[in-house]
Amino acid sequence: MITSFFLCSEFVRGEIGLARRRRSLLVVVLSGAAHLARLLGGLFIIWLTLDWKVWRAKRAFERELTKQGMSREDAKRLSAKYAALKDEAVNAFKRSWRVFS
Repeated sequence: MITSFFLCSEFVRGEIGLARRRRSLLVVVLSGAAHLARLLGGLFIIWLTLDWKVWRAKRAFERELTKQGMSREDAKRLSAKYAALKDEAVNAFKRSWRVFS
């Protein structure tokens, strides 16, 4: 009688432990997915913001150069360096992610 009680309680405890492990695994996976989504969302916002700010800086630089008497074509050629620097920074970031994956 006593041994059957202990066997039954061990069985129940094993089932509860398995349910806890499954639940904790589910919580870990879901929280990891939430953190990854937050990280990727932040990186996307940074990328959009960087594009917008580079576009504005490029346009303002062209305007200032044309105010100083430089031709519009030369101002566009010089301001293209802003976009090139942004592209280099984005490519460097992408390369750093490839190293980790």
